Amino acid sequence: MSAPSGGGKEPETMAVPVPRQREIPVAESGAAAAPPVTATAPPASLTLLVIEDDPAGGLTVPEILDTDGHRIRLRSARNLTEAARLLTPDVHCVLLDLGLAPSGTGSGTGTGTASGTGSAADADADAEDDGLAVLRQVLRLAPRHAVLVLTSEADADRAAEAVRVGAQDFLFRDELDGRLLSRAIRYAVERKRADIAQYKLAESKLRAQENARLERGLLPTPLLEGSDLRFAARYRPGRSRALLGGDFYDAVRTPDGTVHAMIGDVCGHGPDEAALGVELRIAWRALTLAGLCGDDLLATLQEVLEVERPCEEIFATLCTVDISPDGRRAGLCLAGHPAPLISRPGRRAQLLPYENSGPALGLLPRARWPRRQVDLGGTWSLMLYTDGLIEGRIGEGRERLGQDGMVEMINRHLERGLSGEGLLEASVTEARRLNGGELTDDVAVVLLSRAAG
Repeated sequence: MSAPSGGGKEPETMAVPVPRQREIPVAESGAAAAPPVTATAPPASLTLLVIEDDPAGGLTVPEILDTDGHRIRLRSARNLTEAARLLTPDVHCVLLDLGLAPSGTGSGTGTGTASGTGSAADADADAEDDGLAVLRQVLRLAPRHAVLVLTSEADADRAAEAVRVGAQDFLFRDELDGRLLSRAIRYAVERKRADIAQYKLAESKLRAQENARLERGLLPTPLLEGSDLRFAARYRPGRSRALLGGDFYDAVRTPDGTVHAMIGDVCGHGPDEAALGVELRIAWRALTLAGLCGDDLLATLQEVLEVERPCEEIFATLCTVDISPDGRRAGLCLAGHPAPLISRPGRRAQLLPYENSGPALGLLPRARWPRRQVDLGGTWSLMLYTDGLIEGRIGEGRERLGQDGMVEMINRHLERGLSGEGLLEASVTEARRLNGGELTDDVAVVLLSRAAG
């Protein structure tokens, strides 16, 4: 090979055969198909894998220098089985000779075996008489690598079709030189990075749309037409930049005038917990409108949870209240959930009695959930919440806000004259401030209020 001279002129490049003696790192020896390469910025030194099956080495690749004058490393494979072994994470680009025979996988082994991703649909595509079967196999073998194809100038139509199928670019064999190939490799690698980034962006948008649909399921529109109760709610997921979590709530009015409300919390927070929360909320609404309440309703919800949860360790807490048509009494059921808080004019807010509550859903088979009658009075506000509101820390220590701290916080806001949406917003904001930042658990708060007429 020619070396740079000191005369200031750019040296001529000499075509050399693809090297058959490959220096393979120790970590590569005995390795099967390599893990996918990530779409990170390419390093200064690139590695090119050439796939061609001419045993005489008829395909020659010129010495390639990158923009910094470093030699681009070359590897060669005679078939796809060998290419799978050489396709390690430090390979940045694949140069495929379109003249490679489809059966060139070594020892009579099919390419589906080499890549491990063969399917009937792929076989049908490969059967198309377009001469691109091997390219399709390479793209399945190296889905995250840049791919260049090499062919003759007389085969320009097939070269263009190769780009449509998934190659980043094509080169003509008769025009191949070091400078052109170096530029093509850099372009192919950058284009592949852009393609992967575009795919991830589209995937992110799709995930956001799916999360938005889940969020609508978690945060429903209450069905309270005909009721004189006022409804307010606040929801904040605990994960950074998340749209949803495992908390859920709902409120409906049945034909007899009773207002049913509930709030729940699936252990954990994430899309799986959110999906389970949506299922439980929808089941609660359907069962409530069908006439179930109290222990019967919670027992049926536990059956739903046991069927739908991904593992037996998953459970959910729940609080339900059934407010009588006159608005003065309520039935309360707690399934491992914190007791609601009630406030009345001229009296400090306090927690409703929570003795004899039942276990969380999904913990004990054939569990029972006692229903307790509560006198509300004429004018009142009832706040249902999840434990994310009370488990935030106070300052830098290990002390939690807790239910007592929450009651004191609510009373301070009531003394300032806050109510409805303003009361909930101030409470969640103060809990976050006391925690010294975003709360780690999901938070849902529901407020039902009645003013005696």
